[in-house]
Amino acid sequence: MTDDTRRRILIDGGQTGTRVRVESADGVDEFEAAPIRTDRPVVDQIAATVRGIPVDDPGATLAAGVSGLTPSASRPGEILDELADVGIVSVALAHDSVTGYLSANGGEFGAVTAVGTGVVTLGVGAGGVHRVDGWGHLFGDAGSAYWMGRAGIEAALRAFDGRGPDTVLEEAAAEEFGPLPELYMELQGDPDRVSRVAAFARRVDAASTADDPVAQQILTDAADELAASVAAALERSGHRPGDAARVSWVGTVMTANDRLRERFAAAVIGRTSGVEIAEPHGRPFDGVRMLAGLDDEHPLATQIHRAGR
Repeated sequence: MTDDTRRRILIDGGQTGTRVRVESADGVDEFEAAPIRTDRPVVDQIAATVRGIPVDDPGATLAAGVSGLTPSASRPGEILDELADVGIVSVALAHDSVTGYLSANGGEFGAVTAVGTGVVTLGVGAGGVHRVDGWGHLFGDAGSAYWMGRAGIEAALRAFDGRGPDTVLEEAAAEEFGPLPELYMELQGDPDRVSRVAAFARRVDAASTADDPVAQQILTDAADELAASVAAALERSGHRPGDAARVSWVGTVMTANDRLRERFAAAVIGRTSGVEIAEPHGRPFDGVRMLAGLDDEHPLATQIHRAGR
């Protein structure tokens, strides 16, 4: 079976949802799957995702970009063994910052920020590869949907207490979560609290559009956090002032939010000279597809974990 006819399974795994794309000579199918959570064994979750789709061709290949993937969890050989009975013959695995970078910047030096429920930024340059943030909602993810949603809820509670300025986010939080005196207990006891808090970022964006100054400041602060991560990623990967570098993004939070994206671009340019702010070249699945065939000379090749038979 040639690479052109072999079935390819591509997984773009996130904390609040996973997208799967199956490519074969018969066509392309895409669908949603369960999230791949970082507090559970990643190998088992990827295997379960694959077993949830029809894989009836021996010789199928698997490539996955996974949010929050740590070096110790990057065990493609175990996934290959686990899925041998359904015909998987090769596995390529990487953190989703790698697949995001490949889809947005391809082989060009620069930085890409992947903004969703969480956020991670990757810089690639003459000095190598450097990842910034991606530390999860407890300790990082500055500028992410969760970060903005949490800031919006905090602003609502401060207004409710009289500790902060009035904001329409107070009413929005009550509509979203119920009576504010019960909010913290409502969310703390919910296993989906991270996704629910992240979803409140949409209410922050709507309030910003309605000229609420508190919400507008949250968006500005988020853009500044993302720009700071880009600046750090560029510097640590070998970029020097005046060097050409391409800065882009992936994720629906940046793609769908014009105000955040514009403020982010202005903040990046204000921090770093010589950069080009540009739309991503392709979709995240394009980056996932590139994992297995990336040239060994590419700086990101060292970030990809492969196994095959």
